[in-house]
Amino acid sequence: MSKDSQVSITVIRRLPKYHRYLGDLLKRGINRISSQELSNLTGFTASQIRQDLNNFGGFGQQGYGYNVEELYNELGKILGLDREYKVVVTGAGNLGHAVTLYRGFKDAGFNIIGVFDINPDNPRYASRNMEVKHRDGLEDFIKENNVEIGIITTSKENAQEVADIYVKSGIKAIWNFATVDLIVPDDVALESVRLSESLFTLSYFLRSQDER
Repeated sequence: MSKDSQVSITVIRRLPKYHRYLGDLLKRGINRISSQELSNLTGFTASQIRQDLNNFGGFGQQGYGYNVEELYNELGKILGLDREYKVVVTGAGNLGHAVTLYRGFKDAGFNIIGVFDINPDNPRYASRNMEVKHRDGLEDFIKENNVEIGIITTSKENAQEVADIYVKSGIKAIWNFATVDLIVPDDVALESVRLSESLFTLSYFLRSQDER
């Protein structure tokens, strides 16, 4: 078992935030940063940052801190951002359209090469010269193009069926926006986004403030 496979999911979820802040520092021309300065930016303690990074090897030097560009690049490699991925989206409604419009995915190496729906006629995609394909051809398309990541933006009623197609076709990573808990094999990475749950969390804090 590799060292990376023993790292907790809690640590892994902090890495993208480190990477994002380091990218911002690079754009500002900052070449060096201490764990305390990174702590002030991210909100994590300096000790926690050092522990997190030590899971992946030795970064930084005593009395010097971290080389921003070097750490940014190394975290990019750890996160798999030093390569490109082929991605499909299933569900061409409002959410699917918003996902395909987001330029940041392509800039990070996530290339959406196909959009599928049970009702492929959608003028919003046609205006962007993007064809929406019928879901009947999803499995063959994934296999023929060696797609690695499948995004689900369908209704919750259709989400498990789409996930099953993804798994059957060989996809090993699924990004799920449907409001349902999907069942996939252990060797398939599943990340579910719950927009409403984030909003409900905000609602809780507002209610708590009102009570105080």
